[in-house]
Amino acid sequence: MTEAREIHLVRRPKGLPVPEDFALVETTTPDAAEGEVQVEALILSVDPYMRPRLDADQPLDAPMLGGGIGRVVQSRHPTLKDGDLVRHGMGFRDRFVSDGKGLAKLTPDPDLPLTVYMHALGGTGITAYGGLLETGALKDGEQVFVSTAGGAVGSVAAQIAKIKGCHVVGSTGTEDKAAWLRDVVGLDAVINYKAEPLAEALAAATPNGIDVYFENVGGAHLDAALPRMNLHGRIPVCGMISTYNGGGEGVRNLFNMIYKRIRMEGFVSPDFAHLNSAFVADMTGWLKSGRIKYQETLLEGFERAPEGLIGLFEGRNSGKMLIHIRD
Repeated sequence: MTEAREIHLVRRPKGLPVPEDFALVETTTPDAAEGEVQVEALILSVDPYMRPRLDADQPLDAPMLGGGIGRVVQSRHPTLKDGDLVRHGMGFRDRFVSDGKGLAKLTPDPDLPLTVYMHALGGTGITAYGGLLETGALKDGEQVFVSTAGGAVGSVAAQIAKIKGCHVVGSTGTEDKAAWLRDVVGLDAVINYKAEPLAEALAAATPNGIDVYFENVGGAHLDAALPRMNLHGRIPVCGMISTYNGGGEGVRNLFNMIYKRIRMEGFVSPDFAHLNSAFVADMTGWLKSGRIKYQETLLEGFERAPEGLIGLFEGRNSGKMLIHIRD
C-alpha cells in the first residue's frame, strides 16, 4: 500500500464553485496486481467541461473526474513498464492503480515540453483542429470569429485559421490577453468584450462578415455573431461557458439561421479520433516552427486543483490551466 491523495466534490456548487465545495482526502493505493500498473500523477488538466458535470454527473465524495499525464512507478502489466509516461482519465488523484484501460502510452517529442501534450498536442488541440477543419469545414481565406480566443482551445483554433490564410477576429476579457493575441499571435482584430460594446465592435471588425464562428461562449457572443454570419455560414459549437454557472444572456437573433442557411453543430473531441495522425503531424510541425504559440497557467501542488477550476471561471488563467504535481 502507498499513501495517496484525492480531490473530492463534497457538495453541489450553487453558481460559481467555491473552495468549500471540494475536499483534499488522504487515502492509500494498493500495489499493482497481476495485469496492473501503479501510476503517479505528474500533471492534471483543468477544463471548462468539468463545471457542468458538477451538477449531476460527478459523484459526491468521490475523486473528481478529469485527466492528466502520469508515470508508471510499478508494473505487472504486459505492455506498460516502469517509467512509461501515460495519458489518463483517472481523475484528480495523485496516485492510482489501473488495469491499463483508459491509459494511453505517451512518447513525447524530446524537443517539446511535456505540458504541450495537455493542450496544443492534447485534447484541447484536437478539439480546435477537428472543430474548425471538420465540423466548421473551414476553407482557406475565409472570415473567422473565435470567442475566448485567449483560452486553450480558442487560441489554437484562431491560429489554425491564420495558418489557413483566414481573416481572424478573436474576443477575450482582459487587456493582457488581448495584447497577446494582437502582438504575439497576430490576429487581424481583437475585441475585449468587457471594455467595449461587443456587437458594435464585432461589426466593425468583420466588414466582410463571418463564414465560421468558433463558438465557446454562447449568450451575448452568439447573439452578436449571428447577424454577421454570411450565407451558408457555419458555427461549430465547442462550448457555452457563459451558461455553465447558471444564468447567462438570452439569444434573440437565432432567426438569422433560417434566412442565411447557417449550420450550427456541436462536437466533442472523441469525434476526431480518425484525424489523430494528421493532427499530431501538423501540430508538432507548427509548434516546432513557432507557427502555433501558447500560454500556460501552471499551479504548483496537487492540493491547488480546486483553485485551478475556480480560477478558470474567474478568468485567472492565460491559456491552458494545469496543475503541476511532480517532474
